[in-house]
Amino acid sequence: MPQESAVYTHGHHESVLRSHTWRTAANSAGYLLGALRPHMRILDIGCGPGTITADLAALVPDGQVTGLEYAPEILEQARATAAGRGLTNVHFAVGDVHALDYPDDTFCVVHAHQVLQHVGDPVQALREMRRVTKPGGIVAVRDSDYAAMTWYPESDGMTDWQRLYQRVARANGGEPDAGRRLHAWARQAGFTPDAITATAATWLFRTPEERSWWSELWADRTVSSSYAQLAVDGGHATEAELQRIARAWRSWGADEDGWFGVLHGEILCRV
Repeated sequence: MPQESAVYTHGHHESVLRSHTWRTAANSAGYLLGALRPHMRILDIGCGPGTITADLAALVPDGQVTGLEYAPEILEQARATAAGRGLTNVHFAVGDVHALDYPDDTFCVVHAHQVLQHVGDPVQALREMRRVTKPGGIVAVRDSDYAAMTWYPESDGMTDWQRLYQRVARANGGEPDAGRRLHAWARQAGFTPDAITATAATWLFRTPEERSWWSELWADRTVSSSYAQLAVDGGHATEAELQRIARAWRSWGADEDGWFGVLHGEILCRV
């Protein structure tokens, strides 16, 4: 069975976790929530610090949620997130989505948020997600699409950021424009077209508080995270160029006319 071959572009720098811990089931998995039932057994792949995982566990009080993460170092934070909310129906494990260590037909729902854009073989990942889902169950996937991200006012530095991020992510074996590809990948993984429900949703950052938060985390990520090191080591940018892009992010964040939209593709696949 194939193993992970891509490098996780973001890493787990504080600026990355600032974004990940903001995510909830409401703002990042709304397309799935109407299908949940209290008894369900759920696998949450790429759970990170566990905020979405904990929300899912709270929504299935008679069920069980497993948070799976390829990078074990983040799981202590995930466990603390669940414990802090008094949840007893959730646990966490280390694993690879390309080769899930679970029998066929184990879960009612297999969920992955912002995962397939970072893996080496998203079609194989979906095959595995399908394999471990019970008949009648759901594979639910949501990914952003970097080429579809848009902002105002225009900024050469922000455009440079978008193009640089795409180069770095693809050099690491990922696909940053995953959102538009999810339905096609699902079909290649064996789901029939009538089993796939494809939707799209957005995050929007517009208020002074939202702009400040979003711009600062990306400015910090651009110069201080694993992404920054990968950009320099891979010959995609110099440190001076990264500093210029970080300044562009902060300039956008300080502009009272600033507006930033993040498009996500979503799929619900019935097994």
